[in-house]
Amino acid sequence: MNVSMTLPERPKLSRRFRLQFEEAQKRWVLLYPEGMVQLNDSAAEILKRCDGERSLNEIVTELEVAFSAQGLLPQVTSLLEEGQRRGWID
Repeated sequence: MNVSMTLPERPKLSRRFRLQFEEAQKRWVLLYPEGMVQLNDSAAEILKRCDGERSLNEIVTELEVAFSAQGLLPQVTSLLEEGQRRGWID
């Protein structure tokens, strides 16, 4: 069953997760009581901006400026929808 979820207006990382850089692995991870999720660089950059204050459009604009890129909305939306399914995003 494909259930469509609506992303929050101002996505934020769930309190159950902590985003941090793991020096030993040289990558960003999401820590939670049962374990850890290793993130690629793109996912980390998106999730760093999910603070409950920025809107989806503000996050996308900030990423496009920071990385001199265009058309990132589909990729950002896709990651946030997956994060929401996994409980990372409130």
